[in-house]
Amino acid sequence: MTRHLSRRLTLSLLAGASFAMTQGLPALASDGPITIIVPYAAGGINDAFGRKIADGLSREIGRTVLVENKPGANGILAATHVARAKNDGTTLFLTGTGPLSLNTMLRDNLPFTAESFDPVAMMFDGVLTISVPTALGVSSLEELIAHARKTGRPLRYGTQGPGSVMDLYGRIFSQHFGVEMVPVAYKNNPSSLVDLLGGQLEVSFVSPMSLTEYAKAGTVKILALTGGARDPKWPDIPTVGELGHSNLEISYWTAIHAPAGLPEDLKQAYAAAIVKTVNSPDFLELLSNSGQYPKAGGPEVLAAQMQTDRETWGAIIEKNNLRIRE
Repeated sequence: MTRHLSRRLTLSLLAGASFAMTQGLPALASDGPITIIVPYAAGGINDAFGRKIADGLSREIGRTVLVENKPGANGILAATHVARAKNDGTTLFLTGTGPLSLNTMLRDNLPFTAESFDPVAMMFDGVLTISVPTALGVSSLEELIAHARKTGRPLRYGTQGPGSVMDLYGRIFSQHFGVEMVPVAYKNNPSSLVDLLGGQLEVSFVSPMSLTEYAKAGTVKILALTGGARDPKWPDIPTVGELGHSNLEISYWTAIHAPAGLPEDLKQAYAAAIVKTVNSPDFLELLSNSGQYPKAGGPEVLAAQMQTDRETWGAIIEKNNLRIRE
């Protein structure tokens, strides 16, 4: 394990230390199950994380916890559902950079705002890849840009909808290199990868884990990672910073929110159970195998992340005059 990852793991464990003793769940108004709304399709890695959290939460609080998938519109459908739900603790929201932070900064007239949700617990973060189908015949970031300029055709890339992390990253990538990019929206990453291999897309900005089997099979070439340090599971893949493009370094996070107004005792009980679950050996193994990094912490950690997003992503959005009006 690298020094970078060791430090992140240590910080994660320290962040969870104050939540080490889960006190159980205060009384809920309803005896029914608790539902985690996941804004992604069933079967993907985010769905797997949601179900792993549901299992851990159920074990810690002694209540049935279900997962309900509501994919589409880059999380807007799911976020709208949660924002309108009762703040009684029976509805939680597995969300992240795109569905919540970016949507509320990039879009006008949403049926919710960032203040429609209470931060409950930060879980983990991760990085993207810059990848191409091997059949495209490019082996480096520089060759990809040269290919785009030589052909004069736009580079098509998959996203999870306008305003998603991948969509915004493609816009930043396009402006940085001065090449035309065309986003193509998909409900999930597996669908976009099918089109990547089929030649309907030239570029992908998905997570490293999504490409493991394709990379091993030699059908996809990962040109770079968007993190600040090399991933020990991908030691031969450079970062964008190493290649001289440090302003293209980004990461994304995944966390649990709830409808605004969640009682404080419920919030703290959920936070304790979620942090304990994230720091468990099996969850840490899932994170490692998925190219994600533990960042477990309570409501204050998640609120701080939201503020960081406003300062970092917000500055990028303002500088590039980016708005989504679809």
